[in-house]
Parts: sequence; structure tokens; C-alpha cells
Amino acid sequence: MTEINKKTLTERDICTKFINPALESAGWDLVRQIREQYYFTDGQVKVRGKTVTRGDRKFVDYLLFYKSNIPLAVIKTKDNSHSIGSGMQQGLGYAESLDVPCVFSTNGDGFLFHDRLPLPPLAEQKRIVAKVTELLSLCDTLEARLQTAESASTQLLSAAVHHMLNPTVAPKQDT
Repeated sequence: MTEINKKTLTERDICTKFINPALESAGWDLVRQIREQYYFTDGQVKVRGKTVTRGDRKFVDYLLFYKSNIPLAVIKTKDNSHSIGSGMQQGLGYAESLDVPCVFSTNGDGFLFHDRLPLPPLAEQKRIVAKVTELLSLCDTLEARLQTAESASTQLLSAAVHHMLNPTVAPKQDT
């Protein structure tokens, strides 16, 4: 089979032949987590005298979802005659409009990533990690207590059922 010259492929060809397989191999569910050519505007309204028209609708090439209705990332694709990062600025604009934290730009050769959420200072990151560690420790303690309580409850229920099925007759006392 002859090698494909990526430079001759359209942007849609790049998506179909390279981006979709890369997303699938990375574990993304093409049906539940990915929307292709996702339109998010109806187009700008243009008024000229008595004439009203709409501009082009805006869409992202890919919108990745963490869960239904929780968008996580925009992917801006370009054909292979462009560099990997040439769609980043456009993707950042789309991500801002959609309030999406992550942006990828690609031309089929690889992905360039940008995280729109700034990291807190290192001291704050360490404080967050310490709090999460403390929280996980408390969760472990709570889980152990729940298991102990469940075990005690099971033993008590077993004893009560045993007593109901095997009652002991107390001797009568003279009054």
C-alpha cells in the first residue's frame, strides 16, 4: 500500500483518518464523549439599511465531554499544510466562548495542548494536596468504622433471630 501524502488531504480527511483514530486509541468514546463540528452560535446578525442577514455560524471541530453536558476540551484541526499549533488561537477563542478549560490544536501530526486554568502558587498546591491527603485519611477511618458497625449490627441481628427461633423458657417463680 502506498504512503498517504498528508499535505494533499483536506481538514476533514485529517479528522477522519488521523484525529478520530487517535481519540479512540486514547480511550475517548466517539459516541458519548465527542461531538464533531459542534455549532455554538447562529451567526452574527448583520443589518444594512432594511436588509438583515446572518453571518456564518461558529463551530468547533471537536468538543470533548467529560460527561454528558460537561464539556472538557476543544480540538481545533487544520489541514497538514499548517503547523500543529496554527489553530490554537482560534481554539482558545472558541474555548472562552464555551467556557471550556482545555484546548488542543492539531494538523494530524500531533497535538498541542493548552490549559486555560491557571495553576495556583506552589504553596497553595501543597496545601491542597495536604488537605486531600487528610480527607482521604478521614474517609478511610470512616469506612473502617462503618464496617465495624455493620459487623456488630449483623451479629446483633443474628442473635435476635436465633433467640426468636430458639426461645428459652424461663422457670416459673412462686409468688
